[in-house]
Amino acid sequence: MVRRLFTAVLLLQLLAIQGYASASGEPMERKKVGVVLSGGGAKGMAHIGVLKVIEKAGIPVDIVTGTSMGSIVGGLYAIGYSASDLDSLVRLQDWNAIILDREDLSMQNIAERRKQSTYAISTGFSFKKLKGTSGGGIIKGKNLHNLFERLTTGYNDSLDFSKLPIPFACVATNIVDNTEYDFHSGYLSQAMRASMAIPAVFAPVRIGDMVLVDGGMRNNYPADLAREMGAEVIIGVRMPDPPKKADDLTTTADMLAQIVDLNFSNKQDTNIAISDLVITVDTKNYSAASFNAAAIDTLIRRGEEEAMRQWDSLIALKRLIGVSEDYRPVRQAAVKPGMGNNAVKIVKVEFVNVDPADERYIRSKFRLDKCDSIDVRQAELITTALRIDLFYSDASYRLSSQPGGMKAVVTAAPKKTAQLNIGARFDTEEMVSMQLNADLPLHRNMLSGAELTLRLGKRLMARLDLSLTPRRVFRPTLSYTYRRDDTNLYENGDKVLNFVYNHHAVELSVLNFNVRNLNITAGLRWDYYKESGAIDNLLTQWSGLLRPGHYYTYFWNMYYNSEDNWIFPSKGAKFTAQYMYRTDDFVKLNGKTGISEVSAMFRKSFGITPSLTLQPMLYGRFVISPGEIQSFGNVVGGDNFGHYLYQQMPFAGVNYLEKVDEYFVALQLLAQQRIGTNHYIQLRSAAGQQAPALKSLLDKRTLLGFTLSYYYSTIFGPVGGSVGYSNKTKDPYFYINLGYVF
Repeated sequence: MVRRLFTAVLLLQLLAIQGYASASGEPMERKKVGVVLSGGGAKGMAHIGVLKVIEKAGIPVDIVTGTSMGSIVGGLYAIGYSASDLDSLVRLQDWNAIILDREDLSMQNIAERRKQSTYAISTGFSFKKLKGTSGGGIIKGKNLHNLFERLTTGYNDSLDFSKLPIPFACVATNIVDNTEYDFHSGYLSQAMRASMAIPAVFAPVRIGDMVLVDGGMRNNYPADLAREMGAEVIIGVRMPDPPKKADDLTTTADMLAQIVDLNFSNKQDTNIAISDLVITVDTKNYSAASFNAAAIDTLIRRGEEEAMRQWDSLIALKRLIGVSEDYRPVRQAAVKPGMGNNAVKIVKVEFVNVDPADERYIRSKFRLDKCDSIDVRQAELITTALRIDLFYSDASYRLSSQPGGMKAVVTAAPKKTAQLNIGARFDTEEMVSMQLNADLPLHRNMLSGAELTLRLGKRLMARLDLSLTPRRVFRPTLSYTYRRDDTNLYENGDKVLNFVYNHHAVELSVLNFNVRNLNITAGLRWDYYKESGAIDNLLTQWSGLLRPGHYYTYFWNMYYNSEDNWIFPSKGAKFTAQYMYRTDDFVKLNGKTGISEVSAMFRKSFGITPSLTLQPMLYGRFVISPGEIQSFGNVVGGDNFGHYLYQQMPFAGVNYLEKVDEYFVALQLLAQQRIGTNHYIQLRSAAGQQAPALKSLLDKRTLLGFTLSYYYSTIFGPVGGSVGYSNKTKDPYFYINLGYVF
């Protein structure tokens, strides 16, 4: 018995000496490993590839520290995301929309969605200083905040980062006194957001008396922080830019980037010196802003390839750590991270700094008082509605634990004075044009808001819209519009004249009904057309198009749009219908029955494959008038409705305005192939019938045309060109478009 007991004790001592553990397989004594991830913007995607190889090598990770993009990858890795999870996650994001703070308008009305695809720049401003706003950068970073809040689901409360599945810390810079601030606790999403706030680009994060920006300004490779946290072996990842010479510093952007890079080199040499293995990834030809899909794929792959080149060094480190070559760590069980989905249950929503009336509107719009819970996506849409519908200068939400789910606390900053939108474009017909839009909340008894739009270029336009009641769904509107149009007119492909006219219009929409995908308006409009040039030619050749004078018009419009993309839809439907009755005395025109105008359009997008879309469209317009009064007739040309004249209809193969008869119908088929993320090839074919009377609609020859287009989708709108041909013009054309259409 004594011998058996002695043998058992001896075996236990031998196991302890050799450092191997119990049933868990974890060594009882080994060195702690710290992984240090540097900053680098989009180049930091390479961290994911390196982490894949570290996992493959079976190296345990006990501590993670990071700066900027390294803090994002490291923070998510610390709460349970694997390298494979992170790879999938970064590929799923629309980084252009996230980085540039594009609003998610999927729950907003059609008018707001149209603005997003009309104006390249949108910003709020105030005539008075707004306290509590996140100023100090071109980009507020609201989408980044939402993304980080969503991805850290389960770790949204204020935490001690040393208690995470993998202890974590990240670095920010307090620009009040130019000191390093190390996050060891607090809100994880806030720490990550502060660490990557590039000065002047992203708004800083304000905590107490601190104004925090990108940690790379003080410590871009925080190996010292990992040592302080107990790391005995350090594996670091860096992706430095090559040194710049005098010849490389030729622009203001180059010089600013050099200044930032020099600041980012603080502590660099000493921190590299205390690292056991530094994996330096070659990111040549990529920058901190390379967030497109191809760049992300390449950067992750380069990180993996460089780490594999260091495979022997990684295996040697395992021996230094004190584990065997076949050792595989078991990661600590963690609350399942959000993985970017919206399934987390929010059982309570609280509002901070939101007017009671506005809170009632939000609760009604999102039916918060009629449902048990909402999800993260709805929480994000609530903050969008506060910014867009209610003019708060900013709004954000934070999640916290709540029995049965999570609680979302929605906090709004003070209201802004106006929302300013700016768009610019170039095309081979109009050349350069610009459009400005300002939306101003008035908060008066009879006026709830005003909107001013100004277009500069070959076609001038100024429009003022006044919302007459504070109701946000049923909102009567009074509008005044002035246009000075300089328009080229063609006949069978030949330019026949250029004419200029002035147009004044006052419109009262007694009914203006807006919900998510539907807008219905009805009311009365006064129009005054006055010639400015080429009117004799206009009256002789184009008398059926416009006729100078005063008109009183009754109108009804319905517009429905459920398409997933305003310019390049891949699913959804669009439908418009309009009826107008034009008079000169509220009843008749020239003592006879007035002119009736009926138009409609329906199109549907079918996703054949994830990248191929087919889109049939049926449309037409009928002008019904007394025989001797021919005016406001039909014209076709281009890709868009109402671009040059309000009665304009698109037709493939016709680029400029061509007059057609009073009764016109057409069928168009669009085939759209997306290549990669932002490249689109489109083939349009169209067939149309025209006639001076409905009964003879099929008597004339069929108009046929096709257009082949290439476009690249940018944040400033589509950039590309088209070639086309039709039997109406009998001449091919080439057209270039840069920017959103307005």
